[in-house]
Amino acid sequence: MADDHTVVRQGIVALLSLESDIEVVAQAEDGVCVVSAATALNPDVVLMDLRMPGGGGIAATRRICSLLPKCRVVVLTTYDNDQSIVSAIEAGAIGYLLKSTSTAELVTAVRSAMAGRSVITPAVSLQMARRRAGGAASSLTPREQEILALVARGQTNARIARHLGIGEATVKTHLLSVFRKLGVSDRTGAVMAALSSGVLPLPE
Repeated sequence: MADDHTVVRQGIVALLSLESDIEVVAQAEDGVCVVSAATALNPDVVLMDLRMPGGGGIAATRRICSLLPKCRVVVLTTYDNDQSIVSAIEAGAIGYLLKSTSTAELVTAVRSAMAGRSVITPAVSLQMARRRAGGAASSLTPREQEILALVARGQTNARIARHLGIGEATVKTHLLSVFRKLGVSDRTGAVMAALSSGVLPLPE
């Protein structure tokens, strides 16, 4: 368990120690100490804070995953921004949890990580989904965005065609392109993806 805040670290250790199938073998307060402890003890799971002295959690995660391929690193942090999430996953973390996670969820996450299953808190999953949708949505052409905005207003293909002065078949072709780029299969899915990614403004 790695965290530079003693109260937080010891509190989590105390909770995990109540579980008969979980043994906390070491605590660390910085990036250097957690790498040293992990290489010495070869634990199944490391719970890793991100913002710590000694290089921080990302560098420590990368080092541990490189030295101990079978060790599972689960990030436990207060930060849910895109950069932190992406950096942790790219460094080799199998999971990403927020410190607002409940005790039951944390215990389940540790067991899942031990079994080699990815563990990501729902809030982070939503953040990642929005990021992926945003990346896909950014590839929409101006015409595709224009048509999607009209779809969001409940316009039919025929009405969109008349409004834009193009053929209905052209509208369908543009929508098929939108579906492909956003990874959806229908108009509703396309609108929801565009709303969640910010390409379309939320209705007032």
